[in-house]
Amino acid sequence: MLKTGAGRLANSGRLPTALRAVLGYYADAGVFDYGSLALKREIDERTERMIDDVFGLVEDALAEAFDLESVDFDYDTKLVLPAQLTLGYVYRRARQRATTDPVTNEIASGVPAVDETALEAGPSQDLTPREMVVRAEQMTRFSIEALIDGDMRDAVNDDEFEDFEVDFEPDSMRRVAEVAQAALEEHMTGILDDLPSLVGETYQWAVDYSEAHQDRDDHFRQLMEATEDGDESALADVREEYKFADFTDEDVAALFTDQERELPYIKTQYARVGVLYEAMIDLYRLGGLDIEDEFARSIVLAIIGAQVWLDDVDDYDDDRREGQLTPVTAEYLLAPDDEAAYRRVVDITEQYLDRAKEYATLVDSPLTGVAVEYIYRSGEPEVLPGKP
Repeated sequence: MLKTGAGRLANSGRLPTALRAVLGYYADAGVFDYGSLALKREIDERTERMIDDVFGLVEDALAEAFDLESVDFDYDTKLVLPAQLTLGYVYRRARQRATTDPVTNEIASGVPAVDETALEAGPSQDLTPREMVVRAEQMTRFSIEALIDGDMRDAVNDDEFEDFEVDFEPDSMRRVAEVAQAALEEHMTGILDDLPSLVGETYQWAVDYSEAHQDRDDHFRQLMEATEDGDESALADVREEYKFADFTDEDVAALFTDQERELPYIKTQYARVGVLYEAMIDLYRLGGLDIEDEFARSIVLAIIGAQVWLDDVDDYDDDRREGQLTPVTAEYLLAPDDEAAYRRVVDITEQYLDRAKEYATLVDSPLTGVAVEYIYRSGEPEVLPGKP
């Protein structure tokens, strides 16, 4: 009865989405953890301070480049959620093992210690709760800067500057973006120079793997254009090369179960976004933190689901007009009609997010489970054609 009532409340548009997510996760998984909201607020506040620190580097570089006394800079990115969830995961574990709260007001800085055998043999350090917190905070700060740097690099390469904001009128937003990204790249290079080469190799391998997928963008656009023109062979290629592409490297696919490797779009969306977050988890592991495989799966599956459910659904009209192949535009090519396509998009999203919630529950990470529920309840599939 309680779960049923929670489900009804979760479906009520009168409640804030964050509370609906808590109730929805309870209705679905049987886990009620109102404390997740408090932990979320704590993590949001602490990672916001880390982001401000990153942006401070950019503001100094922009002030120098544009000969200004000071600059206010902001950049809209949603990419840091997995780092926030991982920090929350470690906080919860550390607090469960501690007699006093190991999380202090001051956020740890500096370069984290690295165990170069951790990815092969597992974490070898017997860390105290406080040491767990310190290393998690250091690696979260590093991961946030790496994720923002990579996102800015993509924005510069794609000539997309709408997410860059400054408090002055620049002669060129491209110049603002290039200065911002270069400042972070230079700072990241300095950090990596102070770390064992394996850290940089792990990070760069994921970037290269993802960029190899991006390099096929023109090919996928050509397939989409041909399909729009009625080419049945191109339609078959969309299905085989994009929707049901096979992993050719078993090491890459090792994160997933056999059943998960059969999920629609798993290979292409892993290459598009998932690999970057698996690499991020590996950075925490290199810092000596014991991050379970099930948690890593939860993060990767959730971020793929979020990419489809939030970004690709929201951008459907633009992507269709501009010939951008995504799981959403692909379904509207492959399905017999708009209603079938709509149902498939919802079903595919739920497959990813439901599995992500299951893994979050398995590793006792209600913050992650609630975050996945929040992703689902933040979607607006009604913008798509064919809603029944």
